[in-house]
Amino acid sequence: MHIAIAGNIGSGKTTLTRMLAKRYGWTPRFEPVDNNPYLADFYQDMKRWSFNLQIYFLSKRFKEVVEIAQSKEYIIQDRTIFEDARIFAPNLHDQGLMSDRDFENYSDLFDLMMSLVKLPDLMIYIRSSIPTLVAQIQKRGREYERSIRIDYLQGLEERYERWISTYAGPLIIVDGDHLRFEASPQDFKQITDQIDAKLFGLFPME
Repeated sequence: MHIAIAGNIGSGKTTLTRMLAKRYGWTPRFEPVDNNPYLADFYQDMKRWSFNLQIYFLSKRFKEVVEIAQSKEYIIQDRTIFEDARIFAPNLHDQGLMSDRDFENYSDLFDLMMSLVKLPDLMIYIRSSIPTLVAQIQKRGREYERSIRIDYLQGLEERYERWISTYAGPLIIVDGDHLRFEASPQDFKQITDQIDAKLFGLFPME
């Protein structure tokens, strides 16, 4: 079974992935950040490195999707291939940080991959406002994220909301502004109660 966690930069995806993996005994798949050869360069010069970064993410994510489809384990994934293609790449293109030629090339490749990919069995979306995202980005203190612009985050947030409003698969939305799931056992239980109902309830996966 494939459970995926989606959300903007700084929304708490990795933390929630880790907590749910521990709670349910699921196998976590984390976003390739620390060993990403393009990420630091991208935040210094987005226009120069946007295509390289997105192709890197797309290839890693597609490999993960194939491996997940072949696995018999319960796997929880930190960020999905859909976010790269429906949110991050179009946002870069709209902001003039990815050329028309590169975006068309990227989109053609994604569409080909999607002919071989199905939706996760459950999508968990963490919805967080810009102030919450900024506070959490500052808290974790990654040097390369200090140059992230507010308008870049806002563009991503708008695209996330459009994407999730038309998402066709099983979905849970987590209030990232008010549910402090890392610090509050009660808040975390609110999330796991929803997951239990969706995956293991009397009428699961409706």
